[in-house]
Parts: sequence; C-alpha cells; structure tokens
Amino acid sequence: MTAPSSKLAVALQYQAPRAPVVTAVGRGEVARRIVELAEASGVPISQNDGLALALSKVEIDEEIPENLYRAVAEVLSYILRVSGKLR
Repeated sequence: MTAPSSKLAVALQYQAPRAPVVTAVGRGEVARRIVELAEASGVPISQNDGLALALSKVEIDEEIPENLYRAVAEVLSYILRVSGKLR
C-alpha cells in the first residue's frame, strides 16, 4: 500500500511469481478509508507520492506495468525488512 498524505492511496496485492496487482485506488475520503482499512488489517503502508501517482493510472485488478517493477520491488523489500520477513 502506498499513500501520499492520504490524498491518494493505492493498494497492491503481491503473490509471487506474478507481478503485483493494483487492488484499490482512491483520492480524498476514499484514500483515507483505504488507509484505515489497511491499518485495521495490519497491512504495511508506505508513503511514496510519485509511485502512488504512477500506480493510480493502472486499472483495478491489473498487474503493474513493467516500468514500475523496480520502484515497487524497493517498496516491497522495505516492507518485508521492516516486518522481519526479509533479512
């Protein structure tokens, strides 16, 4: 999940070996609700304005485009390290 200042939120689902899939995109109040649901569910949240904007252009239930793989991989790696799932 990436959420710049809760003005825009994008939720991703990742299940290897497939590319991450955009599962939700919202602005304003919808973005705040996406963030609230993520927090309540224990889903890690990362703030990256540029990446959120780029991902917001991807259709719901679509894999992220190849040109965003590296940026999303960096976020996923950070989240896995922070959660203790990656050393």
